[in-house]
Amino acid sequence: MLIALAVITVLIALVYLVMNLYPAFGGKQQVEKRARFERTGHYVNGKFVNQIPTSMSMNAKETARVFFEFMRGAPNGKPAKRIAVEPLVPRHLGAGQAAVTWFGHSALLLQIGGKTLFIDPMLGRAPSPFPAIGGKRYSANLPVAIEDLPPLDAVLISHDHYDHLDYGSIMKLKDKVRRFFVPLGVGVHLERWGVDPERIEEHDWWDEFEFEGLTLASTPARHFSGRRGMDRDSTLWCSWVIASQETRVFFSGDSGYGPHFAEIGNKYGPFDLTLMECGQYDERWAAIHMMPEETVQAHLDLLGKLMIPVHWGAFTLALHSWTDPAERAVKAAAAHNTPICTPRIGETVVIGASGLPASPWWEAFS
Repeated sequence: MLIALAVITVLIALVYLVMNLYPAFGGKQQVEKRARFERTGHYVNGKFVNQIPTSMSMNAKETARVFFEFMRGAPNGKPAKRIAVEPLVPRHLGAGQAAVTWFGHSALLLQIGGKTLFIDPMLGRAPSPFPAIGGKRYSANLPVAIEDLPPLDAVLISHDHYDHLDYGSIMKLKDKVRRFFVPLGVGVHLERWGVDPERIEEHDWWDEFEFEGLTLASTPARHFSGRRGMDRDSTLWCSWVIASQETRVFFSGDSGYGPHFAEIGNKYGPFDLTLMECGQYDERWAAIHMMPEETVQAHLDLLGKLMIPVHWGAFTLALHSWTDPAERAVKAAAAHNTPICTPRIGETVVIGASGLPASPWWEAFS
């Protein structure tokens, strides 16, 4: 009995030390910021909440079933071979036009209004605090090495989950970035990783502000947050509106379907381009991740002109076929007669141009 207690004590101590000393878990929320959080109206009993009720709980039986389904794996759950990406030459980016380059999953390099922004730059090998044991990226390399990226005017983060906010990526990027725009509470992670607090701005839903000729707005999403297990919903999650005088872009972040899309569309639409979550879904967690058909409906609610589906094509984080998001989104968009663009990873799309990429490129890797 004494040996068992000693082993348990040592294990608890090790877990505590790892959770508090291992930097990938990020920073702890600062008590002095909670007064600001409480003024938002969507911070209740020490946690942020969604605009509408959003259940994410499964009973023990369902949780066990999901675990074993993940262990078994889904048919066609990942590509049959490594995805080849389009090499990116930074000096050719957009050629001065508004343009976006998809890096897989939700990582997007956006040029707009003469500025270069990176959205949710998860550029690591796996969406995990321990990348060596996480599910690996489908491609062997990125369109361009992080070291070869141009200077970035700003990085925008939607929330603090590992597949959107990656410690290793930020450590390599941070000296290239002039400003970080993040939802409430997320700044503590960046500060722990050595980003100067003067370069970090935290924003609530519906905050609208100017950034060197651009209008940015942090807008609602229907999701959750957390990196440590015990810190769930201690930071906010959001979507982003990014507008220049000529071009309006919307990025959904992670979100279940909800009335916020129509609200954003009515306030800020129409959008020339929407970058919409379309992957890692399941009926059992549909409240926090849209089905592809809902993704297309959300795009319509936003008064979007052209949609690019994101949050797929890089990692397996759900039980559907890896090609399912794109195939279902393309089908739903056709049913609604709304344009959809499916670029390869690394392929730059000039916003407003004709002849946009729409081929089923994924079929070559299935």
